[in-house]
This record gives sequence, structure tokens and C-alpha cells, in this order.
Amino acid sequence: MKNSREGFYTVIINRFGVKNMGMDSIDQLLRRELEARFMGPLIDALVLEFGRDPVYKVIKNSILRIAEEQGAQFAEKVGGNTLNHFMEVLKAWKKGGALEIEILDQTDNKLTFNVTRCRYAELYRELGFSPELGYMLSCNRDFALIKGFNKGITLRRTQTMMEGAPYCDFRFVAEE
Repeated sequence: MKNSREGFYTVIINRFGVKNMGMDSIDQLLRRELEARFMGPLIDALVLEFGRDPVYKVIKNSILRIAEEQGAQFAEKVGGNTLNHFMEVLKAWKKGGALEIEILDQTDNKLTFNVTRCRYAELYRELGFSPELGYMLSCNRDFALIKGFNKGITLRRTQTMMEGAPYCDFRFVAEE
């Protein structure tokens, strides 16, 4: 199935007329929009056919698996899996103004920040997605992604803007 995901992006890139461009050149926000525009109608059709709970379960589990794989890929790409290396991942998340972040604390073993603007949440709302579906497609991946990036780093988050909170509270702690 990995080739089918790559094929989807290749088709999208070619459709937009972009030449000689890797996936790294497409910011995360645009990637999520393309995925949402494709997945939204598909999810709706699957829910009508099979019911909400089994469809959401399959989608959630698939996204978590993909996110964990992406975390490992990020670690390889940035050349390490420490919290300092993870700052490079944050740059990708923020690209194109997708997130506005307030760093609260950054050490070798701790990274805490609040997201004060989330264009991902704004995008899903604009597309008419429920907060639950937006969370499943976007926010929910964060925990699996950090697991794939480094199993010794834990993420604690108690709220998200996707769910209506005024900010998202990301608290990463690395084992010493």
C-alpha cells in the first residue's frame, strides 16, 4: 500500500503542474488539505455503508500506523531523534504559517510549547469536518509520531484547539 500513497501524491503534484518537486516541498498544511478533500467524501460513503464506529476505528488505526512510520522517517531525515532534532520537525509543522507556537521551555530533556493558532483546525472547520474527525485525522497522530521518532520521548497534551480549547499544550519529556 505504500506505493499507492506515493502514487496519490505524485498524481496531485502532476495535476497541479509542479515539476521536479519532492514531497518535502509541499508543506504539511497543503498535504492535510489534499488528504482531507480526498478522505472526507470517502469517509462519508464508508460510514453510510458500514457504520461510523468500524470505519472510524480502521481510519484511526491506519493513521496511527502511518504517523509512527513518519516519526521514524523524520528522525532519519533530520539525523537524530533527540528533542533538539525534533525542533526540525516543528519547522515542517509550522511551514507556511500552519502553526503559531509559543515555546515555554526547551532543554535537552524537555520541550514545552503552546500552539496559539492552528490553521489545521481552521482548515477542518472550513471543510465542514466535525471536531472529532479533525482530531482523528490530525491531532491524534502526534502521539504515534513521537513514538516513531523516539520511543524514549513522551508527549502529554490535555487540550487542543481542534476540540475548542484556546490553545494546544504540548509537553514533551525525554528519558534521561
